[in-house]
Amino acid sequence: MDFGLIIVGDEILSGKRQDKHLPRLLELLSQRGLALRWARYVGDDPDRLEAALEDAFASGDVVFSCGGIGATPDDHTRQCAARALGVPLVLHPQARELIIERMRDVAREQGLPFEPDRPDNVHRLNMGVFPEGATIIPNPYNKIPGFSVGHVHFLPGFPVMAWPMMEWVLDQRYRHLFHTRPQSERSVIVYGSMEATLTPLMESIEARHPQVRVFSLPSVDHPEHGRHIELGVKGPPEAATRAYADLLAGLQALAVRLGPELVRHSSTHGP
Repeated sequence: MDFGLIIVGDEILSGKRQDKHLPRLLELLSQRGLALRWARYVGDDPDRLEAALEDAFASGDVVFSCGGIGATPDDHTRQCAARALGVPLVLHPQARELIIERMRDVAREQGLPFEPDRPDNVHRLNMGVFPEGATIIPNPYNKIPGFSVGHVHFLPGFPVMAWPMMEWVLDQRYRHLFHTRPQSERSVIVYGSMEATLTPLMESIEARHPQVRVFSLPSVDHPEHGRHIELGVKGPPEAATRAYADLLAGLQALAVRLGPELVRHSSTHGP
């Protein structure tokens, strides 16, 4: 079970707003020993959004979808989720009560009478219309809930709402996955070489150590190391240690100049 992220909205693709959900989700997952495997950006195009959600439901991954769950004409996420699932949209009874409670709170704050039958208040109930079978995600900011269908979780686009809702989902649904697999990452700075020269060595390390991934991060203008490649391995600690020893031996055989070595430890779920 991997973790994925879908960001919805033309405002992201046009540059009017910058996505803040990706770095925050990376942080939340890392704190819990988890890792993000993929991310996808989709505009307010119903056909593309429906296709993206079909992929998410079919993947079996834990997916967070941020944005487009409001009730304005450019919000399509709820409708597209229902079509992707092949189920009708229905007003969730608990969501209805929470939305009414929110409307009552706003009327009280403004010193106005609460008028549930007023057209704009009736329209607000659309924010609680979810695909049939959905469960709600509580929203501590303004009580307007998100929703989940299986392992796909739908959140507002506003970070102030979405981020605590992400945390709630992780802590309530996936605590059993936290810190389940210790991981180690070991790397070394390589000067004066090219990735093409190092590729055969990288391939041989992965072939000999199937539990380990080899990575190469080239840089041309690093403030400390200048032009270099950070070459390393990551995987279970013992396997990473063995693979890294073979990597260093291979680099020494290539007679390349080596710089500092880096070691990072974490716990992650998944391969």
